Amino acid sequence: MIEAAQFVEAARSRGFTWYAGVPCSFLTPFINYVLQDPSLHYVSAANEGDAVALIAGVALGAQGGARGITMMQNSGLGNAVSPLTSLTWTFRLPQLLIVTWRGEPGVADEPQHALMGPITPSLLETMEIPWEPFPREAEAIEPALARAVEHMDKTGRPYALVMQKGSVSPYPLDDTKATPQRTCTPQSYWRGATQDGLPSRHDALERVIAYTPLQSTVVLASTGFCGRELYALGDRPNQLYMVGSMGCVTPLALGLALARPDLHVVALDGDGAALMRMGVFATIGAYGPDNLTHLLLDNGAHDSTGGQATVSHHVSFAGVAAACGYALAIEGEDLSLVDTLFMRHANDDTRRGPRFARLTIRRGTPDGLPRPTISPADVKTRLMRHIGAV
Repeated sequence: MIEAAQFVEAARSRGFTWYAGVPCSFLTPFINYVLQDPSLHYVSAANEGDAVALIAGVALGAQGGARGITMMQNSGLGNAVSPLTSLTWTFRLPQLLIVTWRGEPGVADEPQHALMGPITPSLLETMEIPWEPFPREAEAIEPALARAVEHMDKTGRPYALVMQKGSVSPYPLDDTKATPQRTCTPQSYWRGATQDGLPSRHDALERVIAYTPLQSTVVLASTGFCGRELYALGDRPNQLYMVGSMGCVTPLALGLALARPDLHVVALDGDGAALMRMGVFATIGAYGPDNLTHLLLDNGAHDSTGGQATVSHHVSFAGVAAACGYALAIEGEDLSLVDTLFMRHANDDTRRGPRFARLTIRRGTPDGLPRPTISPADVKTRLMRHIGAV
């Protein structure tokens, strides 16, 4: 058994200063230790997949050798499969995973771990994530971290440490340091619908481009037609086009915005993606910084898969964002909503926190819409060079 400080401080010496995850009793000493160190950063995610995407965002923008760790119970690997296979693997965004081994063969545990316990190693291996047991002796910490960092640096992909029961000694929690504090009162208002028809995605993206200069902003576009249409309008080095990992553009943007307060980070979301991971609204509301702007383009359909309807027309996304603590939350059908969103970011320094708008757009996509010819890994590397992260 080791002390939490032994691992965390050894990890800090190798640049691991960012943590995100969902608690497990095995992880309690780590989380308690990190929460009470102001020089470390911990984000409590709504689910394990969001945590993976958030730490991927840290990897995308971190400078000075900063690295991130995602912590989860092995039951949460199911929630993390999508970002681990189509975000971190595809874009080569490394992170260290600490996965607890509930239901380890030969160790008595609750019935819900009876299957996940035995299959945890093979599940990691199927996702091409090398793993080893979490170090239980102090002298094993440095070698384990060295192997993890070597793999991460060589491949750009995650490495896992699988934590057995009783690996870390207890560490007490100071409750006064455990909850993020939002100092603002959220603002929410709605615009009325215009009578001239809904704007197109093309119209909205053109306006976003006008507000996102190369040198000071990063634009992350959701998977599907949003990223493809942004690329078609103009491929810029400050843009990244998500593929797969549906719903993860917002936690990715949150991680980048937290790691890089010098940049204005814009997340372009879709209604299907937002509905898939609505828990991230709460995480952004609690932790989101002033330099994060979240724009949801809502056409009420899964446009890139045949136009099947979503249930977005039943949802007030601005109401959700306001209730979760966003500094600004607006929605409507007028293209000027985009102007309001970005002008508020530029001019309103009295409201602290992220800003949100949901713009209702019409369905449809231009004929012959191209796919990006630049690979996901290359677009990631280009962006990191552009913002000085490599």
